This record gives sequence, structure tokens and C-alpha cells, in this order.
Amino acid sequence: MAYRKISIIQGDITKVKADAIVNAANSSLLGGGGVDGAIHRAGGPDILNDCRAIVARQGGCKTGEAVITTAGRLPAKHVIHTVGPVWNNGTREEDILLANCYRHSLELADRHHLKSIAFPNISTGIYHFPKDLAAKIAMDTIVKYLEKNTEIEEVILVCFDEENLRYTEHYYNQYIRPEE
Repeated sequence: MAYRKISIIQGDITKVKADAIVNAANSSLLGGGGVDGAIHRAGGPDILNDCRAIVARQGGCKTGEAVITTAGRLPAKHVIHTVGPVWNNGTREEDILLANCYRHSLELADRHHLKSIAFPNISTGIYHFPKDLAAKIAMDTIVKYLEKNTEIEEVILVCFDEENLRYTEHYYNQYIRPEE
């Protein structure tokens, strides 16, 4: 069962040891606030240098897409940068774009033969995606992906705050004890 590969913790994603941690990046890939700024600060200049190379090659990262870099000084081996959607009352396919963030990050991890990946709660901070809906989309997308043929053995959902933790656990529990 795919959900057994998933664990949920509350904490700081920059402290998580995994093959990759996911950065809720902005499209410029050059750092910012929230998770993005924390990852760039903790990881050091190597991450920014890799991001600059990606920007020079392809011009940034579109919403819902993902790119991979070194992790610099972080305990992870790689950082997968994905650009989450800004919430606009659900009028601009934000749900599809958020699901794409998770799916494309997982696909990138598989292409690089990574066994473990840690996600933050993408778009639930300054992008104002409703935390309840974001947790449901994340869980559904991750479980569906893990049901396929994948090398990924562990997905860690790292919740920074209590509210995200509560919603994430709620949707995880629905896979353990599905409602009838």
C-alpha cells in the first residue's frame, strides 16, 4: 500500500536528511521568502549557483514544473525546486498546478534514482492556497504516484505549522481508514 511509504513530521525542512528536499520556489529560482529563502540561506551559495545555471539555460521555472540542484550545506543530497500556484479563488486551475508540483517533483526524483524525498506544504504560505485543499491535493497526488512503478521508498511531508500538520494527518488517515 502506497501510503505506507509516507511519513508526516512537523519541523524545519532544511534539517531533513533525504535524497531530496523540495523547495517551494518562485519562478526566478533566485531565492525569496518562506521555505525558499530558508533553503537558500541554509544551503549556501552552491544552490543559487546551480539555479542561475538553470535560469541561463531555460529561463526559470514555470508554475507546476520542477528542476533539481545540489543541496549545498543541507543534510539532503539534492533540492528539487517547484513553483506552486498563487491562490486566486480557484479560478486559474490552481488545483491542477499544485498537483503538478508534487507529480513533477516525484518524477524528477525517479529520473535521478532517488529513494527519499521530503515536501513542504507547497503554496500554503504567502501564496495563500487553502491549507485544507492543499493537503488533500498533496496526499491524493503522492499516493497515486506511489501506486505506480517507482524507485521512491520514502516520502516525508514536513509541516511547518500545526494547521498544515492537522490537515495533512487528516487526509493521510483517510488512506489508512477510508471513509465509507
